[in-house]
Amino acid sequence: MEADNKHPRGLKHVWHATLAALAGLRAAWQHEDAFRQEVLIAAVAIPVALLSPAGTLGKALMVASILLVLIVELLNSALEAAVDHTSLQQHPLAKRAKDTASAAVLLSIVNALVVWGLVLFV
Repeated sequence: MEADNKHPRGLKHVWHATLAALAGLRAAWQHEDAFRQEVLIAAVAIPVALLSPAGTLGKALMVASILLVLIVELLNSALEAAVDHTSLQQHPLAKRAKDTASAAVLLSIVNALVVWGLVLFV
């Protein structure tokens, strides 16, 4: 099998991947209001989770549920950007793709609320 020379290997690959990921975070922060709002909520919620009386597993679940919201929001933003790049014309499939990605964000938020409720109140 021939080596793929398009991408660097080893630590150089890790470095380039890290720079690309940071560029993605920067782009989401600059262009996505919902991402900024969710980051600000995470900045409050994660310390609250870590300082809560929950056990270690509960704290981990609380933090993970908040991080999941951010992850799903990033995927939603990426999908919306890709759809918009493809065409700005309204199309039922583009609407379905965007609506479905938004539904995933909503479910991740519901998941976080349920996890926090179960950890803190049950």
